[in-house]
Amino acid sequence: MIDYNDKIFKVVQNTVNGENSEETVFHYKQNGNILTSEYSGGKIIKGNLIGIVSANGEIDMRYHQINIEGKLMTGICKSIPEILPNGKIRLHEEWQWTCGDRSEGKSTIEEL
Repeated sequence: MIDYNDKIFKVVQNTVNGENSEETVFHYKQNGNILTSEYSGGKIIKGNLIGIVSANGEIDMRYHQINIEGKLMTGICKSIPEILPNGKIRLHEEWQWTCGDRSEGKSTIEEL
């Protein structure tokens, strides 16, 4: 299992229907296979996620956030890890809003 505890991630790519951007920073915490994160930046005033980490490091998560328009947004996400040559983690994410238009998207975040 990959240990995500105390790792900081930043968005490097997101589809246009997403709210996270290069200004969004995630601070991951992990206890056993339970993952949590607080995040903010860009269009996100405050966000939280909770997820379960599988034996191969994949993350099944749910998130909620307040955007700069004051709207509460919620969604689901599946993250697949890639270990980069420098040892840092890149997460390839497929997500879907569970509110609003319920559209889907893809994003990539990388460990700082």
